[in-house]
Amino acid sequence: MSRWSYVLAGLLVASTSVLPAIAADTAPVPDAARAYRYLQSVCRLGPRPSGSRGMKLQVRMLTSHFSRYRGRVRLQPFDIAHPLSGKSVRLANLIVNWHPDRNRRVLICCHYDTRPFPDRDPVNPRGRFLGANDGGSGVALLMELAHHMRTTRTSFGVDFVFFDAEEFLFPRGNSTAGKFFLGSTHFATRYRDKPPAHRYVAGVLLDMIGDRDLQLYVERKSLRYAPKVTDGLWATARALGVKQFYASPRPKHDVDDDHVPLNRIAKIPTCDLIDFDYPHWHTTRDNVRACSGKSLAVVGRVVLKWLETLPADGP
Repeated sequence: MSRWSYVLAGLLVASTSVLPAIAADTAPVPDAARAYRYLQSVCRLGPRPSGSRGMKLQVRMLTSHFSRYRGRVRLQPFDIAHPLSGKSVRLANLIVNWHPDRNRRVLICCHYDTRPFPDRDPVNPRGRFLGANDGGSGVALLMELAHHMRTTRTSFGVDFVFFDAEEFLFPRGNSTAGKFFLGSTHFATRYRDKPPAHRYVAGVLLDMIGDRDLQLYVERKSLRYAPKVTDGLWATARALGVKQFYASPRPKHDVDDDHVPLNRIAKIPTCDLIDFDYPHWHTTRDNVRACSGKSLAVVGRVVLKWLETLPADGP
């Protein structure tokens, strides 16, 4: 993750939406063991910084996987200047369409790059960073959700979007060179400046949702920009009895993440599901042993059920 604002929010959680009644007994149930195996497969590729061999292998693996489950896969390429050398680097967001004929759509997204180095590691800040939770967990969950997209009952089309270059940052002396959120900013800007035929009614960002001790609190910017989406997800978790979505009278954290350009530039109301309290953030200990298939599955269950309960006119 990137550019955390260590601020306890002071806004009251005030619902601005009328939430639908939610029946818990029909919720699709993702396979926790299979989701964990997908995470293992992602991490076996090694580090996956933007433009790297690991990233290219990941693109190939995801293209094959989602095509197998009849998702329509395409790349959204863009170029950036490398923050150290200045040379042009070709990057790409990966987009998977489900029910591509539907013009009203929901965006479910994550970043699929890993930070080049574990810069917060107290022992080896230039070591090998696998990013199992920070990058890999969202990818693994979307791979698992591919098994359910044809049977999830929703009137909306759904797009999975994997953002490149969420944190394409490199150490330079005593500072850091590079920018955050390049992939999501490119996606949001293109959506705004060259509007497609479809429109997104809502978005969900998955980031660091595989922690063994998963604790998901309402995030302040999500509540500010996407209150109906945020309230709907937490109401769904309550109805399903999912305890990892913590109810609180106040949002606990204020996070800069890929949902910011989606909300501010593209005006897509997007909620960030993120475990801010993950203890292995940007260290070599962010590996598969720190993650749990059960955590991935409960988040997936909430997202799928939330999709099924979205009103026809959107949240």
